Amino acid sequence: MRRAHIGAVSVAVGMALYGGAACAQQRPNDLGKYEFEVNCAVCHGADGKGNGLMTNLLRKSLPDLTLLAKKNQGVVPTDRLYEVIEGIGVPSHGSREMPIWGREYRLEDGERYLEGRGSYDAQALVRARILLLIDYINRIQVR
Repeated sequence: MRRAHIGAVSVAVGMALYGGAACAQQRPNDLGKYEFEVNCAVCHGADGKGNGLMTNLLRKSLPDLTLLAKKNQGVVPTDRLYEVIEGIGVPSHGSREMPIWGREYRLEDGERYLEGRGSYDAQALVRARILLLIDYINRIQVR
């Protein structure tokens, strides 16, 4: 329950920051889908089935993200998804084809918000963006 509350607060904070005045361009209403389309679809495919444009350049086949719940007794493995997206436990010079989005988001948001807003909570924004992605992945599950 507490984790869900923290997640909801993080998403709300992230949405407020992410949709703020520092972002002059118009953002779509579905921020989770937007994050997926911009950062994930090139590899995972627009439909999340692992058939993106870059798959022929990767050494490993990608999982069908729409089947995560089906393969996990009907539950999306949220903690594991968060760890993979954030890059938790990934050695700094280890081999990993998937980008470490936690680090990428911190760099991207740092450039965007530091100039436009002064100080901000980088971890909360990264957490919110990752939770938006996880929410979207949950919504595309085959049930």
